[in-house]
Order: sequence, then C-alpha cells, then structure tokens
Amino acid sequence: MKHEASLDLQGQLIGLIRAFGLHRLEQTPCGQPVAVTEAHALMELSIEEPLSQSELVQRLGLEKSSVSRLVRILEKRDWIVRSRHESDRRVVQILLTSAGQQAADELAAARRKKFDRVMSAIPKAQRDRVCESLDILLEAIRESC
Repeated sequence: MKHEASLDLQGQLIGLIRAFGLHRLEQTPCGQPVAVTEAHALMELSIEEPLSQSELVQRLGLEKSSVSRLVRILEKRDWIVRSRHESDRRVVQILLTSAGQQAADELAAARRKKFDRVMSAIPKAQRDRVCESLDILLEAIRESC
C-alpha cells in the first residue's frame, strides 16, 4: 500500500513537471525564452539586491560552480553587473542592470498571467485546499531531501 501511494505521488509529480514545462530547461514554465535557472536568479535579484554570489547559491539551492557559470551568463546578457562590497572588498555583489530589471519584470508579468490562468481553472471552493496541499508536499520534500 505504501509503495502504491509512492508511485501515485511519483506519477502526479511527473505529470505536474511536464504540464508546467519544467522539463524544458531552455524556457520558463510561462513560455519565456529564458533558461529556468536564469529566470530564478533574476527573480531573486529583483526581490532583493545586491546579493553576494554566496547568497545567490543559498537562495537557488545550487552548487557554487553552477552559480558562477550562471552569473557569467547573466553578465554576458547584460542583465547583471558585479561590484565589490564597499566595506568588505572580498565580497562580490551582484546587481541587476536596467536590462536585467526589465527582463525580471517581463518574467514576473508572464509568471503572474500563467498562475492567474491556473488558479482560475481551479474551482474557487478548492483553491485553498490546493495551496495547503502544496505547502504540505513542499515541507515533506524539504524534510526528506
């Protein structure tokens, strides 16, 4: 019985990943032509900046080397700039450029539209239940990994 429930959860999560397009790493689930990791970095920087590279590692849950590559990509796209922290010159801060802020804003708007459509497709009486269930699932994933 426990194994069957695990398989059901596995199938549902695979379906969710595919339905959202999360398996297509070269574009966001809302269809924007930006890699998912780039979109997440822009989102974090638009919430709070400047961030150090180590803070970005923590927020994204990626390895240092992956974030280093990501930062180089974002810099080549002219979406971020790096600068030294005023009081601790060893710390590199990452800031959005105006082009990066525009890209972050466009991604946020596309994300809002996508989630508005998803939420409107859920019957009003079940919306809270869906969100509560996702909270429980997220907590379980975090505790078990």
